[in-house]
Order: sequence, then C-alpha cells, then structure tokens
Amino acid sequence: KVAYDYVGGLRNVSHKYSLTTWLENYGHWGFPGEFLMYGGQSDEIGGEFWSEGDLGNIENRAASSCGHIYGKNKISAESNTSAGNSFARYPAVIKQRADRFFAEGINNTLLHVYISQPYEDKNPGVNAWFGTEFNRKNTWFSQIDVYIAYLKRVNFMLQQGLNVADVAYFIGEDAPVMTGVTDPPLPGGYQFDYINAEVIEKYMTVKNGSLTLPHGTQYKILVLPKLETMRPELLTKIKQLIHEGAIVMGPPPKRSPSLQNQPESDRQIQSMVKEIWADVDGVNSKLRKFGKGMIMNGMNMEEAFALINCIPDCQLPQNNSIHYGHRTLENGEIYFLSNQTNEEQIVYPEFRVTGKQPELWDPTTGSIRPLSAYELKERTTIVPLKLAPFESVFVVFLKKTGPSSTNALDDNFPKPETIVELTGPWIINFDPSQRGPEKPVIFEKLQDWSLSSDEQIKYYSGTAIYNKEFSIDELPAGNKIILDLGELVAMAKVYVNGNYAGGVWTSPWQLDITNLITKGKNNLKVEVVNTWVNRLIGDLNLPKSQRETWCSVNSHTADSPLQPSGLFGPVTISSVKY
Repeated sequence: KVAYDYVGGLRNVSHKYSLTTWLENYGHWGFPGEFLMYGGQSDEIGGEFWSEGDLGNIENRAASSCGHIYGKNKISAESNTSAGNSFARYPAVIKQRADRFFAEGINNTLLHVYISQPYEDKNPGVNAWFGTEFNRKNTWFSQIDVYIAYLKRVNFMLQQGLNVADVAYFIGEDAPVMTGVTDPPLPGGYQFDYINAEVIEKYMTVKNGSLTLPHGTQYKILVLPKLETMRPELLTKIKQLIHEGAIVMGPPPKRSPSLQNQPESDRQIQSMVKEIWADVDGVNSKLRKFGKGMIMNGMNMEEAFALINCIPDCQLPQNNSIHYGHRTLENGEIYFLSNQTNEEQIVYPEFRVTGKQPELWDPTTGSIRPLSAYELKERTTIVPLKLAPFESVFVVFLKKTGPSSTNALDDNFPKPETIVELTGPWIINFDPSQRGPEKPVIFEKLQDWSLSSDEQIKYYSGTAIYNKEFSIDELPAGNKIILDLGELVAMAKVYVNGNYAGGVWTSPWQLDITNLITKGKNNLKVEVVNTWVNRLIGDLNLPKSQRETWCSVNSHTADSPLQPSGLFGPVTISSVKY
C-alpha cells in the first residue's frame, strides 16, 4: 500500500502535470515501507551520503539496488552533506566518500547544498549547520568548474551500459525494512545487489544459467536470508527458476508468513521444501541439483563461486584499499577503480575480461591513453596500475587485441624525467579587498600561508596569484611535458605563457602543458584559492568593530587551528613518453 498508493499515487499525479517523481527510498526513525518496492514505484531514485561519518553506509546501496533491479539507469545521491566545521571543506577532502559510492552504483551527483545568497555586502554569507557550502560566496566557487567536470565525466561513464553484480541477496518479505543482509558475506572481487519478492516473482527469468531481469541485468547466484517464512507464491517462482537453471543458496523456509489460505499455505511450503532441498540441511548435505539448476545451503560464498566456476570480476588487494564498480557494454567493459587511501597504490587488478586492449580513462583530466603493459589469461586480463592518493580512474576495454610484449608497471606509468624544478623567488599577489597585502609579496621559498608572521597572509582567505619566470634549454621531442605542483590547498588554476592550462584540485596535482611551454623563456601563473576558515578565525581575533566577515553559522573560535593554505610544492616540470 505504501509503495503503490503513496509513491505510485504521487507519481501518477506528477505525470498528470508533466512532472516526474524523485525520492530517496529509505528513512530513519519510522520508515513505513519495503525500501526496494517503495523506490520501484518512483520515476527516479536517490541515496545520500555525508562527507564524514557513517551516513551512506546503507542508503546508497538501497538506491543502487533499487535502480538495478527495477531498470532505473540514473541513480542519484544527495552528495557530500556534512555538519559543523563551517567552510572547511573543499573538493579534495570530500572526494574519497563520493568515489566510494560511485563504486557502489551512484551515477548522478546532487551536491548538498547550494544556499541562495541575499546579501551582497556580507561574506561568506548565509550558511547552515549542515551541508558543504556549494555557493557563489564560497572562496573556491570560482574554480568549481574543474571539480564539476570530474563529476560529470564519472557520472556519464557510470550511466553507460548495465551494472555488473554476481549476487542478488534477497531481503525477505517483512516490512517495514530499509536494508538487507549479506549473509554469507561477499568476498572481495565481486559486487552485489539487494532484491525483493516483487522483482523475483514478476520479472526474473533464467537465461544461459543466469538470473535475468527484463532490462538485461543478470546475477549468478540468488542468496536467501536465514528466515523461516516465505509465501507459497514466491517459493513456487523460486522453484521454477531453479528448475530452469538458476543457482539458489540458503536455508529452506518452514512456513508462510501470512494467515491467508492456512493451513494449506504452510503445507504447500513444506511440500516444496522437501522437493527442492530434500536432504540438503547445510551440515551433512550442502548441495543438490534440481532440474537444470542447483540449491546450496551451509556454504560460504567462496565455495559457492568455486562450484559454479564464477571467478572474481575484479581481483584487488584484500585490504579493501581499492574499491571498484563495473558497467558492461555491448562491445566492451568499463571498470571504475578508486584508491580509498591517502597513499600511492601499486596494484595489479585482474579483470574478468580477455582479448581486449586496456585503456586508462582519467576523469580528473579527461585524458585517454592505451595501457601497453598487460597479461592476457584464459578468462582474465591483469593490468599494472599506479594510483595516486585518493585517485580514481576508469580502465576501459573496447578494442580487440592480442598478447602484450610486456607486463611491466613502468611501461604503463613511465617514470618522468625532471627538466627543471622551479624554486624561488616567487612573486605572489594577494587581494587587498580580502585583507591581503597591498603590494606583491616575494616568497624565496614556497610556504604555508597559515604559518606566516604577517597576519595579512596568515589569516588570508581567497585567491592569491603566483608568478614565476623560468627558462627551458631543451624540450624532448615527442614527449609529454608535465607540470607538477607538488601539493596545495585548496584548488588552483594554471596559466602558461598567458594560456590557460587547466585546473588542479586533487592528487596528483599535475597538468599536461606540452602545447603551451616553449624552448627559452616561459611564464607560469598559478591562481591558488583556499577556504574561508582562516579569515573567519582571524576576524574573531579582532575587535567586533574591525571584523569584516559574517555568516549565519560560524563553528570556529578565535583559538581554532588555522587551515594549511597556499602552494607548497615542490613545483617541477618533467617529460614523459607514453
């Protein structure tokens, strides 16, 4: 009733006025429905996650599972909301959580939150106790286009084709419920969805031994939870699926959860259990063929996968440092890999695809290049990869290929040769209207603004422009020329010889400047922007009459720690040949 009358009714009214419905299919503190059916009646579906904390651990899988089983390709998330620490967040520090949930199936980013700004004379302006400050008054909003380009590329790629998951975990028939259980737990290298009774009964069939839905989504194994109840109608459909070739895993039910048609319903359940499970008790007997399919009970997932020869989809380090998602196309495969650590990762993922050339599609820069080093095996391809801290990439397989002559990491990620390191002096122009120094400042060595003895720099918030003249004696022909800014907070846009080279906002802090740099004299301009935090703290150390900042909610105090800011380097220019 909640799904069809409430959500379905709302959808029907929306359609009457040429509108669509969008909802998040869960709710804490009193959610009344069954989350998958509830979301299934909406036109569009969404999850939610915060930039820190636990919110998102069940909400996004709820949304992505609903989308995958009901054929909703676009799966949104209320993304990067937060609480406290006003204006302290910026794209680099919120990236990890977003990428984690991209790997879980989110593919449409809804940034939380943009608050309208009614006061032109008050900065940083109106904010709330919740949400990241995605609005025009934030210091780094002038550079947000570079971050948005990343989100758009990731969203686009993850909306292609169909999601790949090997296991569907049945959530049972109880309500209200807003998540499922993964029991037995899924080993690394595989993905899963939750599935409900409605989709199994109405839409699921068996095709070539796989559980198949009308829009094309397939699963290798249906896992039943450790529940004692199941309606006869559902067990009848599961019996049919197994007979036609499905692999089902789990204990048998004992009775119907309903009073309808009793005691006949319980007798039907017990009769079908004897027919399907027979002596498979999960202890003395764990496996039985039934028709073209198979029932398993009492096994772990590793044993089940081995029995049906289902190898990992993407074999990665077992420490869960790398998360992955997989979309399959008619002519290829798209894998999304995310380094969830703050350290560089050297990994050798083994992808369940063979005979196709791996390519690296970088959503941060938009660049695409083939990966020449790989190892083709009978059913898989091993590709050496190097991921910077918190870096995420796509490995795409489209073009047919044969064996590679190399599987060396350095052939995929050649070591760059430094042409020059740009040391001091640097000329930096701060903005006087933001209480920065009136005149250009010279840094003999790159430094953190917050450690400066000059309070106009120490407490500065806004954009500062770094200028550097340098010379290049020789440029290696045919090589890519890479500018590496080392480290910075929070974002930067770069110009080489007056031409825009691009923006950087996450590790690695690099740009391809091959077409902009010249032999001889060159000019580098780096527009670095930090957050509002240091100015907010600085103003709290001034008499009220001298303060220039104002916001609705300021969680900082005069004694709050300052945030590292500026360009730290080292800044190098290198050449590399791919």
